[in-house]
Amino acid sequence: MPIDPARPFKPVRIAILTISDSRSTDDDTSGDKLAELLTGAGHELAARAIIRDETDLIVSRLHNWIDDPAVDVVITTGGTGLTGRDVTPEALHRLDGKDIPGFGELFRWISFQKIGTSTIQSRACAVVARGTYIFALPGSTGAVTDAWEGILESQLDSRHRPCNFVDLIPRLTE
Repeated sequence: MPIDPARPFKPVRIAILTISDSRSTDDDTSGDKLAELLTGAGHELAARAIIRDETDLIVSRLHNWIDDPAVDVVITTGGTGLTGRDVTPEALHRLDGKDIPGFGELFRWISFQKIGTSTIQSRACAVVARGTYIFALPGSTGAVTDAWEGILESQLDSRHRPCNFVDLIPRLTE
């Protein structure tokens, strides 16, 4: 994707939320991978947490970060599948934000090229709520890498043309 080297890079402050009933800080490989990717790209890791697959817990954590001026973006990993415990998309809908439908569509297109029709089991999605972007990714390291390298790396780069998410941040609460 086109990067305009004449424009300045503006780092964004990103929080990572791992949603899992079984992961801990010792084995949160997807959260670790996201932290490595975003800091490697020059962004700031604003916060990081692991919580259980429970809608109320997810909503509460997201509301806290949405209201925190030190967080511009939240990336979640986990809870986007089809099982009864996978409730991340439902939690995002409770935030009363604006859906970003193209994110999930593009993620599944990128994923299809690697895992074929199995991508249909992903409910990856994104919203913008009260001026904060929230991207919900599956829990595998492959999925978070695909989402970062295929979408987020360029869209969270202020130099990306013709447009990017960063340029919109000041206008999200208009």
